[in-house]
Amino acid sequence: MTDPAPRPAVRVRELRRVFGDRAVLDGLRLDIARGEFVALLGASGSGKTTLLRILGALDGADGGEVLVPEARTVVFQEPRLVPSKKVLANVTVALPRGRSGHGLRALAEVGLERHADAWPATLSGGEAQRVALARALVREPELLLLDEPFAALDALTRLKMQDLVGELCRKHRPAVLLVTHDVDEAVRLADRVAVLRDGRLVTDEPVTVDRPRDPGDPAFGALRRRLLDDLGVATTPQPSTAPERTEVGVI
Repeated sequence: MTDPAPRPAVRVRELRRVFGDRAVLDGLRLDIARGEFVALLGASGSGKTTLLRILGALDGADGGEVLVPEARTVVFQEPRLVPSKKVLANVTVALPRGRSGHGLRALAEVGLERHADAWPATLSGGEAQRVALARALVREPELLLLDEPFAALDALTRLKMQDLVGELCRKHRPAVLLVTHDVDEAVRLADRVAVLRDGRLVTDEPVTVDRPRDPGDPAFGALRRRLLDDLGVATTPQPSTAPERTEVGVI
């Protein structure tokens, strides 16, 4: 007898969210498996952050079914650190007493164990966002929600943070939903990429480009072009000297 498929970490069915006379989410369906990394793309105002907020219990739905694990955390675009608390206290804020050891281990994972006694005002933007990531992961979430967490960072820091998040998510294996405007970021990090338009997912497909993912890989470029097309962004094919190959992951 075949074992039943494991229950997903996230199950959304016919989700509806209305603001005024506009349905931002309208009949949306989404599953995220345990340990799976899903990136969500969409134009500004398409409802990406609304979906993330509903999954994080920061907003309510007007209809449909939403099942998520109780243990879930959110990392926002801004670190949202408490200025009056030092770094370690920010990581362990609202945790039971005696969890400072867990906080130090989380800081070590993001390379900031030497900053435990620093004040948030002394951190760079990338360091502050790493503290926010440590604060999220120390709670051992089954669902990690990332709301454009790299958008305010410079290009080099952004790439380093992408690598760090990818490494830590593969280590801790939460289900992940990353909301982003950056198509390359989505393809670089995710196991699946979805595009939200008119309140529903118009694209939802696996990313099977080999890791580490190189934007110069023809399969990476092909998927990027498809996603941009789904987002309504016209693209001009670029000449390539690479040999012809099967474009894996483009359906």
